[in-house]
Amino acid sequence: MDGLTAVHSRISEIQSRFLAPVRPTSTTAAWASAASAAGLTGAGATASPATGTASPASEQAVVSEARKYLGVPYLWGGTDPAKGLDCSGFVQLVYGNLGVDLPRTSAQQATAGTAVASLDSARPGDLVFFDHSSRPGIDHVGIYIGEGKMIAAPQAGETVKVQDVGSPTVIRRVLPAQAAAGTAPGGSLAGVPYADLFTAAGARHAVDPALLAAVASQESGFNASAVSSAGAQGLMQFMPATARGLGVNALDPASAIDGAARYLSQLSGQFGSTELALAAYNAGPGTVRRHDGIPPYPETQNYVRAVMSKAESYR
Repeated sequence: MDGLTAVHSRISEIQSRFLAPVRPTSTTAAWASAASAAGLTGAGATASPATGTASPASEQAVVSEARKYLGVPYLWGGTDPAKGLDCSGFVQLVYGNLGVDLPRTSAQQATAGTAVASLDSARPGDLVFFDHSSRPGIDHVGIYIGEGKMIAAPQAGETVKVQDVGSPTVIRRVLPAQAAAGTAPGGSLAGVPYADLFTAAGARHAVDPALLAAVASQESGFNASAVSSAGAQGLMQFMPATARGLGVNALDPASAIDGAARYLSQLSGQFGSTELALAAYNAGPGTVRRHDGIPPYPETQNYVRAVMSKAESYR
């Protein structure tokens, strides 16, 4: 396991502990305890991966990096995820981990990059700024993830979470132009069946294309005509009722991949982690809610591990 994978694994472990059925009475204490147990404390929690090489900054990289901190408690002035983050500390951390330096405060960050005319023109990874105080001036920032949603550290007593973006005062794009435009069709998935569809759907719905490819591999072995004994259909193995609910043609690869990306984006926002989203994709959202985590079913647990491993191999 390389340094980046180890850090990702640790953060996922922390999130799963934070979402466990037995919770300490203090959110901050719960997070700090889990982070300490995982060895993510102090400056080490905000350091770049052990390799010292920043990850490429792209729309998907920003959204994936931001999702790692879902559940971290809000802390005014916070820049250490083991203790807590405020809105601009969260944004600075996410972009810093990807090799993009941003100023410390939201007001300063609102001058970085280039202006985006409106929310209709916003792309995943853009910064959305707000003026919530009685005095004029920017005082809040979040990271736009598409579909009218952002990830932000809202206020005291809350945690980093996915929420409606509302009406931003200012929108700024700090990614390089080529990164904001998305990767070329196929990207790192060159040679994977339907790579262009995974890449396009991932960009539309702020989902890692490698994760979509991994789900397709695990579900159907990239067989767009597959039908399971339980009646699940197509490349992404949608049950007919789920496909109807999403408005998806399960046997059409483009429709199925787009529907799976949209569904996984919804599940990630609902449950706060990729692993729980995958568990819900496999066993159903109700089952994940009922067990308050990944269900204790070998099939589902093996499914989550297999998809995460395949996704890593596609990156």
